[in-house]
Amino acid sequence: MARRSSGSGGWLFLGAIALIFLVPKEVWIWLGVIGVGVLGFYLLRTHLSKKPAQPAREPTLADLTRGSRQSFQPSAERATGSRPSSSLPDAAARRARSATERAGTSTDEFYSAPTAAHQPASSFSVPKAPDGFGDGRWVPPGESIHVAGVNLPGGMIYVGGRMRAPNGHTDPCLISGQMKVADVGNYRSRQMGYWPSYAEASPYERRAYLSWLSEGRCAPDCDIGYVFLFFYGLERRVIVDSRDDPSARQDWPKIAAELRRLLSIYGESHSFRRYAGELLSWIELEGSSGELYKQPVPDFPKTYELPLYLRLALGQAAVDRAPIPGELALAWLRLNPQTSLRTAATRCADEFGRLFIQRYHEEHGSGLVLPRNRTKLKFVYQAASSGLRGARITMGFDDIPDVTALTAPIKKLAEIANRCTDDLGSYSRLMGKDPSAAAGLEGRVLLPASLWPPAAQAKLQTLTAQMRDGRLSLTLQELVVALGGTKQAISRELVRALARALEGTGLGIEPHVLAGARIPKERDTVVLFSQPTTEASVGSGNEYRTAALTLQLAAAMAQADGDFNEREIAHLRAEIQGWSHLTPAEQSRLHAHLQFLTAEPPTLAALKKKLEEFSNMAKEKLAAFMASMAQSDGFVSPDEVKFLEKVYKALGVEPKRVFSDVHALGAGGAPISVAQAETQGFRLDAARIASLQEDTARVSALLSSIFVEEPAALATQTPDPEPDSEQDDDAFGPLGLDVEHSALLRLLLSRPEWTRSELEDAATDLDLMLDGALEQINEAAFDAFDEPLCEGDDPLTVNTELLEKIEA
Repeated sequence: MARRSSGSGGWLFLGAIALIFLVPKEVWIWLGVIGVGVLGFYLLRTHLSKKPAQPAREPTLADLTRGSRQSFQPSAERATGSRPSSSLPDAAARRARSATERAGTSTDEFYSAPTAAHQPASSFSVPKAPDGFGDGRWVPPGESIHVAGVNLPGGMIYVGGRMRAPNGHTDPCLISGQMKVADVGNYRSRQMGYWPSYAEASPYERRAYLSWLSEGRCAPDCDIGYVFLFFYGLERRVIVDSRDDPSARQDWPKIAAELRRLLSIYGESHSFRRYAGELLSWIELEGSSGELYKQPVPDFPKTYELPLYLRLALGQAAVDRAPIPGELALAWLRLNPQTSLRTAATRCADEFGRLFIQRYHEEHGSGLVLPRNRTKLKFVYQAASSGLRGARITMGFDDIPDVTALTAPIKKLAEIANRCTDDLGSYSRLMGKDPSAAAGLEGRVLLPASLWPPAAQAKLQTLTAQMRDGRLSLTLQELVVALGGTKQAISRELVRALARALEGTGLGIEPHVLAGARIPKERDTVVLFSQPTTEASVGSGNEYRTAALTLQLAAAMAQADGDFNEREIAHLRAEIQGWSHLTPAEQSRLHAHLQFLTAEPPTLAALKKKLEEFSNMAKEKLAAFMASMAQSDGFVSPDEVKFLEKVYKALGVEPKRVFSDVHALGAGGAPISVAQAETQGFRLDAARIASLQEDTARVSALLSSIFVEEPAALATQTPDPEPDSEQDDDAFGPLGLDVEHSALLRLLLSRPEWTRSELEDAATDLDLMLDGALEQINEAAFDAFDEPLCEGDDPLTVNTELLEKIEA
């Protein structure tokens, strides 16, 4: 059996070999290919289905905190990749313990994973980008923000990583946190270029700019380029953002306030003042409506052009044929680039403004009415930011005229201003020397009384109420104290200033210190009297001075007997009323002068110098007049006779003629001896005295011709105020042009382009020939800058960049 079995197996082996040789070669090749494919598929499936070995699990925070309760051991199954031999109950226990551990761990780890089938997959939120990254945003007013480690308070800036300007480039105002910032930077040094940009600035310049912002944007010595960089953001907020975002307008009031604050610090820069002024005009116009000339005038800086708001308000008034209010006229005067205001108008701005409005209405009633000229108002906003360059930003006003093409109205306003500054010249100089003195009575009396504080005006009214018959006597010290002064020494300048101020209120003062009279001392009597302001110059004419000297001699003579009685005073008042060659104002001052003489009679010695100026004929006439005046009370006393002798002697007339003259005039022809006259005096005939009184006017008229030349003592006047040579503006127009061509030049620079018809209207308003005027302006520009101001014919293109050079 064993052999048979072995033999049959051999035959099978031989048969298999034979079969192999009998199968064709091609069949074996295909079978080999199929076998290799099956083997490869098997190996790939085996590799993909095989689980990778799990690394040892790292301990979690829960494992570490369990400490002594359970020491963490990595899983043997995960470490070796084989299943340990154990019984089923032990395996189940291990699985339960492992699940418990995983459940405890999940509550202590830093994250949790969802276990329910319906919950979303695990996710996390991207944190907000730091300040200075992401899209650029406007930081509202009052908000603080940190950039490059610097706190920037106050807001009103743009911060972010990207923000496009209207011209497509990165906006120059954007503060990007992606830009490198140096550790130090000095905003006081001149570094920024003509078109500053935060993106194009150096790291040192960025640090300087951030430092200026962090310190409150108030350093007066900051490079103006950094101020402009901040201004670009305000400009974008007003011009660009407000176009698409109505909420941006809510920031306009605070932006306007910030612009005015910056102008108060950096307004000396002509360029910044102009751009900031135009943006203010845009804000005010966009936020206003109706008849602007009836509304309060906003505060604008003075720039190269009259602010658009004022041009529109004045144009509306011209269309409506409405009078220009005083406040609007004052703003036009102050902000008109063709007006040169003297120092008094700027140093004493409040006083000048009030006085100008008073004089304006005194001269023009309710106000000037402007003609409706042909030049039409149009505003083309010229942006400061390079991101807005090339953008056409305009504002039209239908048929409103542009009054800046008129020169006659502003000349009238300038004339009023010159008179006001003349009246404020002394006060302005005192304020420049000693501001504390200007606040007291010494400064107050240098102002027109209409500008006095209400309390001082009330004191003045109290004095006026005390007048009887239109006159009031009091000492100089009492007058000063009554008006709010002190009992300290009173200077000559204060007395003259007080007299000048009182004249402006309708009150005169005797003695007439403004006409050369002696300055009274503190305890000397002065007399206040009613005097129209239009008659303030009374007292300087020859007739008046002659009559005043006559009263002075009469008062001295009346005091000769020690009794200047009421009868003599009444006689002299009657004489004053009878001098018909004098005006009522002169007679009023003479009455006050007589009241002053009753309290402060002059001496003959004090009058001698004045009498020396008389001619011999005039002295003869004056001697005869004094003899007649001695008879006014009906009796000539021995003392009066002696005084008359002194008067005759002072006049160069024989003293012995006193007796004959007095006797001939009043004794009715009865002879009298010299001895009797010296001891008993004269008794006069009443009828003869009445006749003499009727002849007083004739005698006084003769005396009025005494002065051939004005006596030096009486001609002394208060010296004219020293000229105020300081000027706030150049006295000449830009490029040396006259007023009309300067006005046309400013109109041209207000827009980059004009049609010929528009320019012809402007030239007509200015009474200029257009072609000749343009040629003259271009020649002036060539002389100054080697380039023309305007080119072309219709339209005419204006080189507005010359404005910066002209302003400088």
